Amino acid sequence: MLDLKLLQRSPEVVAKALADRGSSLDMAEFTALDERRRALLAEVEALKGERNKASGEVARMKRAGEDAAPLLERLSGLSDRIKDLDRETEEVKAAVNDWLLAVPNIPDASVPFGRSEADNPEVLRWGTPRAFSFTPREHWEIGAALGGLDFERAGKLAGSRFAVYRTWAARMERALANFFLDTHVTEHGYVEIIPPFMVNRKTMTGTGQLPKFEEDLFKLEGWDYFLIPTAEVPLTNLHADEMLEEAQLPIGYAAMTPCFRSEAGSYGKDTRGLIRQHQFTKVEMVRFAHPERSFDELEKMRGHAEVLLQRLGLPYRVITLCTGDMGFSSAKTYDIEVWLPGQNAYREISSCSNCGDFQARRAGIRFRPAGGGKPEFAHTLNGSGLAVGRALVAVIENYQQEDGSVVIPEELRPYMGGMERVTAE
Repeated sequence: MLDLKLLQRSPEVVAKALADRGSSLDMAEFTALDERRRALLAEVEALKGERNKASGEVARMKRAGEDAAPLLERLSGLSDRIKDLDRETEEVKAAVNDWLLAVPNIPDASVPFGRSEADNPEVLRWGTPRAFSFTPREHWEIGAALGGLDFERAGKLAGSRFAVYRTWAARMERALANFFLDTHVTEHGYVEIIPPFMVNRKTMTGTGQLPKFEEDLFKLEGWDYFLIPTAEVPLTNLHADEMLEEAQLPIGYAAMTPCFRSEAGSYGKDTRGLIRQHQFTKVEMVRFAHPERSFDELEKMRGHAEVLLQRLGLPYRVITLCTGDMGFSSAKTYDIEVWLPGQNAYREISSCSNCGDFQARRAGIRFRPAGGGKPEFAHTLNGSGLAVGRALVAVIENYQQEDGSVVIPEELRPYMGGMERVTAE
């Protein structure tokens, strides 16, 4: 959520940000609501002043034995009018709040302007895609042939965009998740968390999933609970409505959770394989930072994700999302895309974002400056470290062999009981 004072004092800044993002929101709508809110407040205060003055006059008239009936009738009318205005004021305040909840974050000045993903500039590339002596196959074909991925039975159990992992694939999914978590906890200093996998509406609103993206979520019928689309939601809200101390910052949390997404609007995209599933596993990183150092923390977080791909020997590239392709809550985002030879393309495996104080305002996450002074909103950051299913896809496709087997990266072998290669059963 943006600072209300920013919209009031610098509407042109917000208007430009909305235009750069390609948002359909119109600042004129907010201005009209805010002006009406101010007018109502001014009228109520004036009427309350008149009522207080009249009440004093009634008391004086009664003490003097004068007839106060006409003035009492006037007082009754004032009270009724004030009640009506109070109701309207609350309605307008709610409308202003709803409008604020629908406004995306303002892109940082370092974010490039663009209309779509086609305008995202590349920051770097790491590793050289392997030259195959044969035509590389896609992961779903390899996984099925080696008995590790079963999409047919998953369809029977749940429907499309689900998978059953078996034997080596199930173990590799677990191995990747453990490797990611161990690295983040022991080397990068994150505190490991196992959060609830379902959260309430207030928690979803705190990180920006609600109210705008409700159709993308899975909601429990009869309950005001939602399955989490990412561990960013519960991890960020761990400190909702709390006052932190500056000395505690930065704080880093990491969690491995299932993630649930309806994939609304993705009809026809990635219908085969593990790339776009309703349920998938992800290791998430969340950081709380001092406003003056949050962009340093973003670079640090990006590095935490990159090192995992480097140790697995997986080529990747980093792009900066342009204004038209950024997420709702983000002030700046890097996407890390891993090379998939079966698709002959780079595909996203991590997204690292600095949300500034946008989520902290919604969730009420503040810190008390060490030198005293007014409490400030913390800056929140989140990043995939990494998407586990997509990492499995990358391992299968990059380490496939001509005989149909898959070599296991050395970094994963201790997590797989020393197994060096996956072969047909």
